[in-house]
Amino acid sequence: MSKILIADDSRFQLALLRTGLQDKGFEVVVAEDALQAGMLALRTAPQAIILDLSMPGGSGIDVLKRLRRSAKTKSIPVVIVTGSSDSDLRQVAIDLGAADFFHKPVDLDQLCKTLSQLLAIK
Repeated sequence: MSKILIADDSRFQLALLRTGLQDKGFEVVVAEDALQAGMLALRTAPQAIILDLSMPGGSGIDVLKRLRRSAKTKSIPVVIVTGSSDSDLRQVAIDLGAADFFHKPVDLDQLCKTLSQLLAIK
């Protein structure tokens, strides 16, 4: 069973993604802010991370930068989810090593398909 870390400050979004991913057979760990996301990525060694861009304690972009600098987390695929309409954020995230980028509301089937593909490659 693949472990997925979901980092999002919206409890509704966390619950929605957690339930949907668990129903698809994934083990899920959740973080509600940027600091917790970074700590849990190091401590729980997830196979993939779903990362919101707007969270307390730092942006998702900041978290992504920290993940890419750490030897323990630099190879973990990161999928960005955001409610932001800033079109430049997608390119920034991809340039920093994000594997994919979704706008909220997220299509759960497409997200699971993307995660499965990323985990098969890894």
